[in-house]
Amino acid sequence: MMTMGGDSDHRKPTNFGTGPLSRRRSWCCSFAVPPASPDALSISSRNHIQAKAQQQQRPKTGPKSVPCSPQSSKSPLNIVGRMDPRRILSPGRVSPIDSDLGIDTMQETETTREDEEEEDVVVVDSAPNLRSESFRAPKIDVTVSGSGSSEGYDARLGLKGRNGGEVLVLELSSEVLAANSDVFAGLIVENKKCSSLGLKNTCRIEVCDVENLGVFRGTVELMFEESNGIIKKLMKMGVYRAIDVLEVAAGIKFSRAVLSCLKYLEAVPWTEDEEEKLRRLLAIHNFDDAATSEIFARFNSNETENLQDSLSKKLIWSITSCSDVNPRNELKSLVKGLLCKSSVYEKEQPEINKDDIYRAGKCCVDSLAKLFEEGSSGSSKKEKPLIEGISREVENINWLLEIMIDWEIAEEFVEIWGKQKRLVEMHERASAMVRYEVSRVTGAIFIAMGKRRVQCGGEARAGLVEAWFKPMLVDFGWLQRCKKGLDMREVEEGIGQTLLTLPVKQQYQVFMEWFRWFSKHGTECPNLSKAFQIWWRRSFLRGVESSTCR
Repeated sequence: MMTMGGDSDHRKPTNFGTGPLSRRRSWCCSFAVPPASPDALSISSRNHIQAKAQQQQRPKTGPKSVPCSPQSSKSPLNIVGRMDPRRILSPGRVSPIDSDLGIDTMQETETTREDEEEEDVVVVDSAPNLRSESFRAPKIDVTVSGSGSSEGYDARLGLKGRNGGEVLVLELSSEVLAANSDVFAGLIVENKKCSSLGLKNTCRIEVCDVENLGVFRGTVELMFEESNGIIKKLMKMGVYRAIDVLEVAAGIKFSRAVLSCLKYLEAVPWTEDEEEKLRRLLAIHNFDDAATSEIFARFNSNETENLQDSLSKKLIWSITSCSDVNPRNELKSLVKGLLCKSSVYEKEQPEINKDDIYRAGKCCVDSLAKLFEEGSSGSSKKEKPLIEGISREVENINWLLEIMIDWEIAEEFVEIWGKQKRLVEMHERASAMVRYEVSRVTGAIFIAMGKRRVQCGGEARAGLVEAWFKPMLVDFGWLQRCKKGLDMREVEEGIGQTLLTLPVKQQYQVFMEWFRWFSKHGTECPNLSKAFQIWWRRSFLRGVESSTCR
């Protein structure tokens, strides 16, 4: 037999002959069983021996007490950090896993940490401790104390969520409950002789179908606060949560919290959602009038509803008389959003006063005619202020027209616009830079009629086309270059659809006039080819077919 010498840690023994095979153990950064070296023995085996000795000396503990009981103040939900039995002995060397040692070591570590936790005493003063009765149980026990010791716990308040959900248990003083809540005071008198969990003279109260356990718990916590302390707590909660607390406090007749909530809510601004929620709550519960009078004063009253018509009139007249462009545009967008039927306030939107809108629109039309008259008479007024004034009045008319179309009351205004003979005459004498602004109103009306948003009578349609069709042909080129929000394709479509609603005799005159203009000016004239084809088929081809059938 021949054995190789040298470094035994890096070479395997070789056996020659018939004798039994003898092996030498080698260990280098592997997970095999380590050799019985002094350093390995001192770390793994010594820990194992010490752990067993401590376990034998330690008395066996019984089952853990219920967390809500005053016998124990530690939580069994505390997860003990377990050490991996593989421990680094030195750089480059890792001890192997000792399967026999792992379980005992982890159990001993957990037991030792539990002993250390038993030495800590948790004192709760007017604040709840979130606890669980066991690791698997969904019940949560919360202890609320006003004195800081468990001797004052003579009432257990159990809160059950809806649909058999979470259960919240509060251990507190029945004296505090009875002093702050009329509802709990009556229940405590009825359950004076109750006892629970071995506590002498302990009263059990259960509240079922609690919508929000956290809000109910927070409301009970306020019983241990002074009035100023309740206000500070509500400031931290916020308005939305304070309304929830107000609802719970009103249900259990916790008068101090109710008054504090009302005082806080009256002093802070609300969002629209918070205001709506507070409205619903005040409609359900009957609070003291003196406490809620200031809050109701912030809601709508009969006086403000009666002022709705006059307020809308004042807003409209203020905007139409505003001379600054930027604030006027901002206010137009604001008031239009409030007055339009598509507004978010539609469910409570009163009917708009049609006469006020027409009166404002008629005033803008008269101002527009007056400006044209000043321009045509060659007065000393400069051209730039004249153009700005005309543009402002046209924008006001179009803005009022949008509101009227939205409320479906624009038919009478179309009739008013079609009767502006004097304005049409001055339009012919005005320069193209000024007169094209007026055709923007005509274009907006044609678009609304083509989309069937305005249903006018035959006389109103005929008057509109007779008065403003030729000015539209003249100004179309300028409108294409200075659109100012107009969609020219929609203008062309609206003109064509409106012309097709006229009597056939009037259609003939209008379409022939357009044909002559289009042949001379081309793209400077609206393209009504589609409407012209429809008119041609209706007037000639279908007319021949109908006469043949007869």
